[in-house]
Amino acid sequence: MAALACSVPLPPDFRPDDVLAFHARDTQQLAERVGPDRIAKGLVWNGHPAGLEIVFRPGHADASLAIDGPHDSATGQLEALVRHLLGLTQPVENFEAAHHNHALLGPLIAHHPGLRVPQAATPFEALTWAVTGQQISVHAALALRRRLIGAAGVTHSDGLACYPDALALVRLNEPALHAAGLSRSKAQTLLSLARLVAEGHLPLDAWRDGTPADEIRERLLAVRGIGPWTVNYTLLRGFAHLDGSLHGDAAVRRKLQALLGRTERITADETEAWLADFSPWRALVAAHLWAAPWVGLQSDSAG
Repeated sequence: MAALACSVPLPPDFRPDDVLAFHARDTQQLAERVGPDRIAKGLVWNGHPAGLEIVFRPGHADASLAIDGPHDSATGQLEALVRHLLGLTQPVENFEAAHHNHALLGPLIAHHPGLRVPQAATPFEALTWAVTGQQISVHAALALRRRLIGAAGVTHSDGLACYPDALALVRLNEPALHAAGLSRSKAQTLLSLARLVAEGHLPLDAWRDGTPADEIRERLLAVRGIGPWTVNYTLLRGFAHLDGSLHGDAAVRRKLQALLGRTERITADETEAWLADFSPWRALVAAHLWAAPWVGLQSDSAG
């Protein structure tokens, strides 16, 4: 078994609990195991099952990657993955400096200083998770995700299931995905995405090297079954793009309704208009709304 290891420095305001909570969403811990100070995650690394472990220490995180197969990867590739997963590439200090005095958003920032958006291991994982979770609850989406991982059948030698890459998913068919509980439309979309990625028509990993978000958005929206919410969620969790407008997210709208002190439901259009003032940080504002404990943080002023 091949292995890589690295140590990554953490900023003083780093919030490991946010990352731990993100990867602990599935309580059955099929593909992720989360402890008080560490994460173990199964993933596919250059076509091979791999087990990633990140341990949080004071001031730094130690990471190791055990790969079931040969590889020519460098330690720098592992460090880049860890920095991405932990949200360390996100310039949140610029966002906080710009908006810490905002009447409504400022108290949220003060309540969660240093908040970053934990990332999926790959854009493909973020995209397929977003498709799986379209128009259903998080609980239902996690159950589907678990069954999708099980159907792909990629397992690391330590027993941890691995989230499939495009090549693993393209080996499945619609009946297999139906048996895993996915609707016909979601199964078709997932298989279409897997084929497009595997054949190089959607070079998701290459797009991480500075491809403009608008270009990625246009290419993804051309795929049947992909809408604006799915694209913006993918940009956020897969590419750390912090300006997607998540006004279509039900939880964002509920939290904004509470922030504004409104009794009636806020519409997606109203949410989009409110978020527009915070460009280029709209998705990070949505993340602060997700994290808001509520209620009691709102002020008397309108934002």
